[in-house]
Amino acid sequence: MASFRIDRISEEVRHAIDAIIREMNDPRIGGTYCITRADVTRDLRFAKVYVSILEDEKADDMIKALKKAAGFIRRELGMRVDLRYTPELLFERDRNIAYGVHIAQVLRDVAPKEEENDGD
Repeated sequence: MASFRIDRISEEVRHAIDAIIREMNDPRIGGTYCITRADVTRDLRFAKVYVSILEDEKADDMIKALKKAAGFIRRELGMRVDLRYTPELLFERDRNIAYGVHIAQVLRDVAPKEEENDGD
């Protein structure tokens, strides 16, 4: 029963963090990114936030900027989401979307070769 509550809180935290980051005026944070998931611990003390960044050259700078701004984002999160404890934020890069794009490209490259072999 408690896992449903944690799942709802995690989703609410993800939505709030996404809105907070989009409102920030930091030039290092920008480009094409997505907050894919937020995992909040059962005691609500920590939240691991997964950020998918499609532009590899900006990824390291953006993760560093988010880690530096974690205190500000946490304070804003505390004002927007009504929780007993505002979780400490840990930002991590999520490579799943980039990996999916890579696999799709590999499949596109293989498909024409298979069609040529079928024609023989």
